[in-house]
Amino acid sequence: MDPVQRRAFMKGALAFSVSGAEILLTPAQAWAQGVPLRTLNAEQAAALEALGETLVPGARAGGIVNFVDQQISIPPGEALLEARILNVRPPYANFYRAALGAVDRSSQALNNGQRFAQLDAAARTGFVDNMRQNKIDGWQGPASGFVYTILRFDSIDVVYGTVEGYAALDIPYMAHIPPTQRW
Repeated sequence: MDPVQRRAFMKGALAFSVSGAEILLTPAQAWAQGVPLRTLNAEQAAALEALGETLVPGARAGGIVNFVDQQISIPPGEALLEARILNVRPPYANFYRAALGAVDRSSQALNNGQRFAQLDAAARTGFVDNMRQNKIDGWQGPASGFVYTILRFDSIDVVYGTVEGYAALDIPYMAHIPPTQRW
């Protein structure tokens, strides 16, 4: 990897396809620019965005949907997903589709046909709390607590796994290093 690409990668840039060309963007930039998704459909993206934002405020603007979509669209050995770290069997798209489908099906069964993204903030929080504890009756998909764990860590990655996110944490040992020299 040449020094320019490595530096971009270390700042959280990933390759996104825009108008047929591969360009380096952060997931937040891809979200802000409305970069088309490669793998997730609209319902899956809406569920993931709402779930990510419920788990970690800022995940929507951090580009959780673009991050996951881009990562499930590349070779599994290159993925930066929590699913890879926790030994989910590739292709990772299968896990995310099953997980997001289970979220929406369970939400619809428990909330008068409403998908997770259609719920208000309080209902989302309650659903997620039950999901975390594997307490959703009729859940069909990967274990809900496992889905919670993976999507929470993916959401943390897009919010705090960037130079800006890390700086927002105000970690003392990084405070003396100018932002331009941290990565």
